[in-house]
Amino acid sequence: MPPLDLPATGGRQVHFPLAGGTPFVLYFYPKDDTPGCTTEARAFRDLYPDFVRLGVPVFGISRDSLKSHESFKAKWQLPFDLLSDADEKACEIFQVIKLKNMYGKSVRGIERSTFVFDGQGVLRRAWRGVKVPGHVNEVLAFIQGELARP
Repeated sequence: MPPLDLPATGGRQVHFPLAGGTPFVLYFYPKDDTPGCTTEARAFRDLYPDFVRLGVPVFGISRDSLKSHESFKAKWQLPFDLLSDADEKACEIFQVIKLKNMYGKSVRGIERSTFVFDGQGVLRRAWRGVKVPGHVNEVLAFIQGELARP
């Protein structure tokens, strides 16, 4: 993964790959406080204690502003950082911007995607075109099976 700095909720800046050899999850989502994105964020929230026990932080990324992220995070009590990619730098690196058909119009938007990295910053698994139901459980199961080995 190329070096990447993104502004995060709580006034932080997050630098990837993470220091200290920590595996991590990046999930890209289209827009704060929309039905599918809220369902996905709540699923990560609900299973977050399991990710923490495994030592794997989760980060959500969209093109929304930090102000929007702070509201979304507070409203749904999300325990993980949301990162703002307003300039689409991360979206470009991960090639998640796609043309979508919305109400008969072609629009550019984020394709819901999740990436799991190991402690050396090496991509271990990518899910693209994610369907929300059951997805977070699948990510957790992958980490438990592949990254949580002694």
